Amino acid sequence: MIRDLTDTTTTGISKTLVRLRNEVGALALGRVLTLVVVVEDTDAGSAIEVANQASRQHPCRIVVVIAGDRRGKNRLDAQIRLGGDAGASEIVVLRLYGALANHGPSVVVPLLLPDSPIVAWWPGEAPADVGKDPIGAMAQRRITDVAQHRNPRLMLKKRAASYAPGDTDLAWTRITRWRGLLAAALDQPPYEPITGAVVSGAPDSPSSDLLAAWLSRRLRVPVHRVSTPRGSGIASVRLERKSGPIDLVRPGDVVATLSQTGQPDRRISLPRRELPECLADELRRLDPDDAYEDALLHGLGALQPVRLTAAAAAKAGKAPDPAESRRLAARLGRDESAQEASAMIAAPPAPEHAETEEVRTATARKLAGKRTPREKQSDKARKKAAANGTGAAKKATTAKEATASASAATSTATTKSTAKRATTKRATTQKATTQKATAKRATATKATTKRATATKATAKSASGAASS
Repeated sequence: MIRDLTDTTTTGISKTLVRLRNEVGALALGRVLTLVVVVEDTDAGSAIEVANQASRQHPCRIVVVIAGDRRGKNRLDAQIRLGGDAGASEIVVLRLYGALANHGPSVVVPLLLPDSPIVAWWPGEAPADVGKDPIGAMAQRRITDVAQHRNPRLMLKKRAASYAPGDTDLAWTRITRWRGLLAAALDQPPYEPITGAVVSGAPDSPSSDLLAAWLSRRLRVPVHRVSTPRGSGIASVRLERKSGPIDLVRPGDVVATLSQTGQPDRRISLPRRELPECLADELRRLDPDDAYEDALLHGLGALQPVRLTAAAAAKAGKAPDPAESRRLAARLGRDESAQEASAMIAAPPAPEHAETEEVRTATARKLAGKRTPREKQSDKARKKAAANGTGAAKKATTAKEATASASAATSTATTKSTAKRATTKRATTQKATTQKATAKRATATKATTKRATATKATAKSASGAASS
């Protein structure tokens, strides 16, 4: 929701905010701070977009102050953004004309959230002393960006001269990841003291100066600056120690390499930080940044002047070679791709006795086209068999003939045995038949004798009856 108010007052803006809050609902509540953005009209659009993105992590009321034409009558034009057009925040854009353009703080005060911190941000060129600026004086935190000035190094010195607790700069925020990686590298063995440091960066990069100043204060060693082409930002950092240097090199804008003695080379994602990310990072803290204060006030003055270019320093061995780092990053990228490809291969289940590391080693060997020990042994056996093929064939023929002779002898013996068994069987059968016939004849003779005896007995009985 966007509502435009022309030739209005701060009272009209506050009433409109309350009415719109009732229409939108609870989405307009729960702000944690007020972010006052002081910007020129030409840069207002991009600044509002950056503040809107940063406020998604820190819901706040964003008050954008734009000084318009100072000629003519006094007029205040406003625009209120809520809901989808303001993300998690509410945005009030104020355009001041005439003499009112010189009284920005008086217009801003009625629109500040009660009992909440105030953060002031200058996206472009800021006053030389932001702590004494009317809007900066009412803020707990004052965010500037010296990289937006024509002479960043000169403006960095002015920031140091006019520093007040609560001041910070986005050039310092951009080196947060560099500081974290270098601190983590020093936590790895061997734990040796640092004897020197070299920071390679562009002459128009205030972040390079702040990083070198921070290293100088933290390590208590001399830090040299090496110049790279304009617009390249921070290119590399070398920390010298007895066993060998620690080299953190970013040859491009995204990927860096970290090399140190006793540790494998690593490929690290180190992109340049975008403006919304840097602003959101600074909105996380409202207390003074002691590390920034120490680097700004005491580290910058201890830096050695820039005398060498990056190419000359790399040739002399005093700084890392960006070309070599680029090749190293490409090689590490290919190795990572090969590992990812090997991890995606669908292989049959490993046997129960196999270890996971053995399976991975075998897969990597297969991808590289190398033969496994089993394949080498099989090839050796095939070659040996091919060399002994003739002798094996002769042996096979002799064995075949011997087998045929043995088969013939066995067949003859089997035939004789069968014939003998048949003769024995016939003799047994004939003997059984003879015995059966003899028994049958004996039985018949016995029956005949019995009948004759019965007939004789019958005749005798008949004779006795007749005599009676």
